[in-house]
Amino acid sequence: MRWDHLTRDPDAETANLPGMSDPAVIRRFNAPEALETRFYEVEAKTVLNKVPAGTDLPFGWTVNPYRGCSHACTYCFARPTHEYLNFNPGRDFEKEIVVKVNAPERLRVDLAKRARTPAYGDTVALGTNTDPYQWVESKYRLMPGIWEAIRDARVPGSVLTKSPLLLRDQALMLEIQANAGFEAALSVASLDTKAWRTTEPHTPHPRARLAAVAELNRIGIPTAVLAAPIMPGINDSPAQIEALLTACSEAGAIGVRGMGLHLRGSTREVFLEWLADARPDLVELYAELYRHGPHLPRAEAERLAQLVQVGERWGDRVVRTERPARPSRFAPGSRALSGGPAESPIRAADRRPGTRAGAAKLPPEDQLSLF
Repeated sequence: MRWDHLTRDPDAETANLPGMSDPAVIRRFNAPEALETRFYEVEAKTVLNKVPAGTDLPFGWTVNPYRGCSHACTYCFARPTHEYLNFNPGRDFEKEIVVKVNAPERLRVDLAKRARTPAYGDTVALGTNTDPYQWVESKYRLMPGIWEAIRDARVPGSVLTKSPLLLRDQALMLEIQANAGFEAALSVASLDTKAWRTTEPHTPHPRARLAAVAELNRIGIPTAVLAAPIMPGINDSPAQIEALLTACSEAGAIGVRGMGLHLRGSTREVFLEWLADARPDLVELYAELYRHGPHLPRAEAERLAQLVQVGERWGDRVVRTERPARPSRFAPGSRALSGGPAESPIRAADRRPGTRAGAAKLPPEDQLSLF
């Protein structure tokens, strides 16, 4: 199999994970990027997850070949999911990584059994929970087989990642695009070195991600940028935002969307603990901003909405404008910065009147919705 070069020790440590019938084989790698990290190799019974009805997402299926993420982003919304494995959402989320070693083979079986749904429902999205191109993908190489399965099933695909490692698989992405459609997005919250290194300590450099955006668009794969999360006092200054938007335009991004910081569940505890250590000057501000729940107050949401504007490709350039751009197919809706559920940006844009010469302005919560 594709990971045969990763020889299993017959006396290797094993662990029983909740929901798994067979013990997971634990592997370690002698590499700086994997110090003190354990990788739990499991055989998944299914990897294709159907998006629940009524969620208003423009894709019908998701695949997550890994659980946990070595990128160690302080704000990661997926941290609470590690609690289902009896791991903690802090250190364990970053250092105890589950690897579904049979993901490509299992996906072929799952795709053959899937129930078709209308409109965007057949799109298979990668990167909806943890990053499929985190460091260990360079060892297990699960993604090429996953893309081959999607290509052969002739269904649309999409990916969201923080890693330029996805360029390795660009030929397969082009084949999927030719068959059924493919879109990509790179997540870049800031070009500010301090903001990046402190909040995303083990992610590739933001400039490397934007270089990947430029290369994918150059070869014909429509690629956008998710500028998220925007964190008050950390990466929200006008100068920081303008530098990022300018770089996205120079990279040829088909669009840019921003999203404010959401602090749900145990992510809140992890982030605020980090904040107290790294930015004690902001502790009082965040206590006030998030005292009523996981979302920013409307006034703060509106302030951020003025900073991050919608981007759209017109010809060979990206024009930033307050006019609503038509989002990419892979773009799910998100909760508004100010609170409750926001409409899907695709469907909302379809209902709003407007022409290329001028259209209705999006409200702040839609302007800052997640791709």
